[in-house]
Amino acid sequence: MPAPAAEPHLFVVFGATGDLMQRKLLPALFHLREQGLFPAGSLILGVARHPLDDATFRTTSAQSLVSAVPDRAAGAPAFCAATVFYYGLTAETADGYRALRGRIEQLETEHHLSGNRIFYLALPLEAFGPTLEGLGGAGLNRGPGWTRVVIEKPFGRDLRSAEALNRIAHQHFEEKQLYRIDHYLGKETVQNLLVFRFANAFVESDWNRERVEQVEITVAESLGVEGRAGYYETSGALRDMIQNHVTQVLALVAMEPPARRNEDDIRDEKVKVLRSAQALGPDDVVRGQYTAGTIAGTPVPGYREEPGVSSTSTTETYLALRLKIANWRWQDVPFFLRTGKRLPEKSSRVVVTFKAPPVSFFQNESEYRQSPDRLTILIQPEEGFEIAFEIKVPGREMRVQTHRMKFHYADVFGPLPDGYEMLVQDVMIGDASLFVRADEVEESWRLYAPILEHPTPLVFYAAGSDGPESAQKLVEGWGHRWSAD
Repeated sequence: MPAPAAEPHLFVVFGATGDLMQRKLLPALFHLREQGLFPAGSLILGVARHPLDDATFRTTSAQSLVSAVPDRAAGAPAFCAATVFYYGLTAETADGYRALRGRIEQLETEHHLSGNRIFYLALPLEAFGPTLEGLGGAGLNRGPGWTRVVIEKPFGRDLRSAEALNRIAHQHFEEKQLYRIDHYLGKETVQNLLVFRFANAFVESDWNRERVEQVEITVAESLGVEGRAGYYETSGALRDMIQNHVTQVLALVAMEPPARRNEDDIRDEKVKVLRSAQALGPDDVVRGQYTAGTIAGTPVPGYREEPGVSSTSTTETYLALRLKIANWRWQDVPFFLRTGKRLPEKSSRVVVTFKAPPVSFFQNESEYRQSPDRLTILIQPEEGFEIAFEIKVPGREMRVQTHRMKFHYADVFGPLPDGYEMLVQDVMIGDASLFVRADEVEESWRLYAPILEHPTPLVFYAAGSDGPESAQKLVEGWGHRWSAD
């Protein structure tokens, strides 16, 4: 069934001169307009502190589009000239926000818009609360049409700050107006988890403690902090990856079938997963930090040698967790989560390992080493699925090998759109299914509170290695091992 059509609106981006707007949001809006999904008559209003005029901002935006989508660069100047405007919010005061409201109403009157508005907060965490208060104080939390607010991650730094930010948001906006975005949920493979699980009976019938041995979720990066030390020193792997991206994937993998395919029922089931997760203890956690090493043959410095990083930093660049979900479907099935920087390659995946046959009559055959069946869900850099299973090698001898059946999205559908494109379109049509609700974000922070409040000692791993040795022991301690995928 085709998605409902979006209504014409004003798309207001706070932080419009920043990297996210120029590298992700603007190209997403441009591509949606090319597809007829950004409604005709809709406008983009960039808001930032810099005292720019419309013409200068349009020129900068067109240049960004040319860099981001060089194959379609010819249409960038016309798109920006007709669609893009700018407002310099140089005074973030009540008067400043009232003046912003005047500019918004002027644009809507001049371009015959009905008052539908999207406010996208492409801002640092510390600016979310003041911006929400500024919008509410100026009466921009309600309009002649609908009003929606998109809030980037991270939503809080811990449970207390997330609760405080939710209180501010709810003072000025209803929950149905709030879209807490996680771009991982815009990836086709992540979304397809719902289809793969609930539209294929053979999958769902095996998706439980009777058939599954373990579940592993990995988000590995080969890059270091890449000039973002100021952010990463106050974030670390838990806040940067685990609490949001990895936890969203965990919830989709582990959730029960929703009663209906609507945003509240889907998000209800995700929250139940987080509430069923058992409390994490010190023995369930490995915190690591990379030292100097080699990536793809090139020497790289250790984290503490990176520009802007303290020489005594205790920020984790690697985190591995073992988690259990205490419900009927997953009782006693371990979930292993890990993320890290300066690992051998960039790879995000979910590996579901199924239980081996209780008895194998091939066990005495020469050259046979029994391997369990595995489903690998590829999230990036490729998106798709791979199933590893046992087959007989042709010939007189009974020889068994593990082979894979593969489905990669790009092989069938060609290049996939960026995740932001899908999520921005969802905001336009008012579908919050792939966005994080207030109770969900608080439950995720509650789950990881023990790690934040009582961090375990750091262990170290060389850049280019597979991570700390103790992460292997973490899994082996439960009689398992990380997959070699």
